[in-house]
Amino acid sequence: MTATDHAIALARTAGQAAADKLGTDIVALDVSEQLYLTDIFLIASVSNERQAGAVIDAVEEALRTTYDVKPTRREGKGSSGWSLIDFGAVVVHVFTAEDRQFYALESLWKDCPVIELDIDADTDEAAADEPAAGEQA
Repeated sequence: MTATDHAIALARTAGQAAADKLGTDIVALDVSEQLYLTDIFLIASVSNERQAGAVIDAVEEALRTTYDVKPTRREGKGSSGWSLIDFGAVVVHVFTAEDRQFYALESLWKDCPVIELDIDADTDEAAADEPAAGEQA
């Protein structure tokens, strides 16, 4: 059994939403053969807890508006370096760099296939690197 097409679509939308809020090192793991509760773990890194909240909010908004999907559970918002939002088919994990290294989910689930997310590189980060109108590069 592999992740469903619907779960993959959710993960891609969530990954793009995380990237749009400057989440980095975004990885999707197909855990459907290992877990019965979910198909995909989406993992992203952020620089601080405030950014984690922004990423989580953006992911929730993107999945609600695009697929009418609401989370069944939210954990850790603003209280730790690891936030989690559970959408059933996809569980989104947002870590600060230190906590991502400490918990090492990719190592724990290293036997699971990685799902290609096709995230658009033209995100807010790229726009932030461009000079503002009237400025010289």
